[in-house]
Amino acid sequence: MTMSRLAAIAMLALPMPALASGVIDNVNGIALDANGRIVRFGALQIDDDGKVEKLIQGRYQEPEYKPRKPKKGQPWPERPKGPTFKLDAGGKTLIPGLIDAHGHMMGYGLSLITLDLSETASLAEAQAKIRAYVAANPGLKWIIGTGWNQEKWGLGRFPTAEELDAAVRDMPVWLERVDGHAGWANSAAIRATGITAATKAPSGGRIEMAAGKPAGVFVDKAMDLIQKMVPPPAPKDRDIALEKAQRALLAQGVTGITDMGTSIEDWQAFRRAADRGALRVRIMSYAFGLDNMIAIAGPEPTPWLYDDHLRMGGIKLLLDGALGSRGAWLRADYADAPGQRGLPMIPDTQLRNIMSRAAMDNFQVAVHAIGDAANREVLNAIEELNDTYKGERRWRIEHAQIIDPADLPRFKPLGVIASMQPVHEASDWRMVTARLGEARLTGAYAWKTMLDNGVPLAFGSDVPVESPNPFAGIAVAMSREDSRGEPAGGWMPAQRVSFEAALDGFTRQAAYAGFAEKRFGNLAVGQRADFLLIDRDISAAPPSDIRQTQVLETWIGGKRVYTKGQDVGSQPLSATSPGSTR
Repeated sequence: MTMSRLAAIAMLALPMPALASGVIDNVNGIALDANGRIVRFGALQIDDDGKVEKLIQGRYQEPEYKPRKPKKGQPWPERPKGPTFKLDAGGKTLIPGLIDAHGHMMGYGLSLITLDLSETASLAEAQAKIRAYVAANPGLKWIIGTGWNQEKWGLGRFPTAEELDAAVRDMPVWLERVDGHAGWANSAAIRATGITAATKAPSGGRIEMAAGKPAGVFVDKAMDLIQKMVPPPAPKDRDIALEKAQRALLAQGVTGITDMGTSIEDWQAFRRAADRGALRVRIMSYAFGLDNMIAIAGPEPTPWLYDDHLRMGGIKLLLDGALGSRGAWLRADYADAPGQRGLPMIPDTQLRNIMSRAAMDNFQVAVHAIGDAANREVLNAIEELNDTYKGERRWRIEHAQIIDPADLPRFKPLGVIASMQPVHEASDWRMVTARLGEARLTGAYAWKTMLDNGVPLAFGSDVPVESPNPFAGIAVAMSREDSRGEPAGGWMPAQRVSFEAALDGFTRQAAYAGFAEKRFGNLAVGQRADFLLIDRDISAAPPSDIRQTQVLETWIGGKRVYTKGQDVGSQPLSATSPGSTR
């Protein structure tokens, strides 16, 4: 291990500060009430447990002390107890901490310490970055990375093994596509895993072929053919990756994340961090399949651990792939690939059996479904299971991107939460139009229709597939425009939502989707005091300005864990020095 990595591990051991009551005064406070309406306040009072004690309409007033003279022999009344600290925020805007309702915590962290191609704009640029990475990291047995996107490169096809060989020929290379639903291997990696022209793709997967042999890209379940040979990250690397992910999330205002697809190795890293007081971001964990669910949680969901920082409450299942790799399961052929409809990864009976196995032990079920055939299959399964599993199940469909209009009204009566990612629409709208054709877009990324139907709508990013910046997500939800303002007026603008609904999706509804709404997710009295100080009033800003929002401070459980321009880690706010905002 290098000295830099040793130093990183040492920094992880910083303890969380002790709790103390306090007041954040002189703020432009914005929160949401129980009905999702804006609530404004001028000061936030925090109790000794790091929870919201009161939202104060104006400025904070010290408790008055006007005691009457006590009767003879009686002591004078004690002075009312005031806050341990008081911070004058100088009129800055204060909002609830933002929650990513669908992300991949360890995947994000690992993307920060391995080769990342997400910013490359062409195949040639990607090849150059791969060569530079190899040169800077001698001695590696495999080159591992993520983030490539042939659509962004304007390639019009998948890249090939030969094109990856042009960058690295003498060692195996395995690079996952930006959506995690396809992988790109060079010839050395294909040879190392023993894959030949005679190798058959497993059910739910596809091997791209050229001239009768594997072309270099493996889709969905076929990725396992390569991945089984790729060296897994060591525990020390997971620890470093988790800390890097936390720091990046806190700097962008993400105080909680739903980890969709937790492995036992991921869970152990979360616990190691929490045991040394270094888990700051709240994690709502959903196990990757039954094996991980049973290994981690056993017979029932775990309790909330570490002062509401960690809980495994459900299971994540993967029913289909993604649109970018044409793995999303559609009811009709892809418009730009006749004969292809994507593939279901779980047969219908097996899907119901797994969902039933989880539900009988009260685990919440979240199913990845992007295509209209996949979404219909999940809805059908839930409809059948609802007859057996009563109570508030809060079934989740993750992504819910392409839905047959006839299926949109089914979400609410079946008790289904739509867990969606606004930034996907901004990245995908051109590609989706090509994949489906204009006539099949009525149920695409249908956020407003979900809300109009009374469906709980939880917003996230799918990080590291997209940036976890929630302000970009809020902007897209309101505008249906990408970072360049395209298309002007928004793609399918009837599906835009209000600022209140967008903020709600990243706060209350994201918490509700994980059975956490009584603990955090909004600045309601008795909830954990998770909040941000930001550089603008996003309730009065256009979406293009909201996208540029800078986080000045991030607080979790009444403790300041991030200050812009300072690497404060988990350092406490001094009780004797109120500090300052920047």
